Amino acid sequence: MGTPPIASAARALRHVFIRDLCLLASIGVHRREHEARQRIRINLDLGVDDEGTRPPSRRPVGPDALARVVDYEKLTDAVRALVNAGHVRLVETLAEQIAEHCLTDPRVQLARIRVEKLDVFADAASAGVEIERRRTDFSTSSS
Repeated sequence: MGTPPIASAARALRHVFIRDLCLLASIGVHRREHEARQRIRINLDLGVDDEGTRPPSRRPVGPDALARVVDYEKLTDAVRALVNAGHVRLVETLAEQIAEHCLTDPRVQLARIRVEKLDVFADAASAGVEIERRRTDFSTSSS
């Protein structure tokens, strides 16, 4: 069973992604994980408002300007900074931090984040977590 696609003409979303970002991280609950950094792999899939296809322009492509899109270089730098900010006990926590950061950009409507430890088990390629968070998950309602 695959994950549902993110890009959607009907929802006017484009799919911005970062694949297989491999970093050294101080992460884990075990003593040995506090003593040495370990390899992790991070994947980000973002559903971003595709304003180039929204009225009134109705153009299939917006202007060729970096300011109108999510800058994946800045996004990658931010993920590196989160990983290097200090020890995190759980891959789930790191994934949540990354998703929360991604959703600070108002154009990002959903963030699917996968964080994997690469050297946990000798007989497994990786172990980790994948989460999906939507902007609506963080909206507050006024009472």
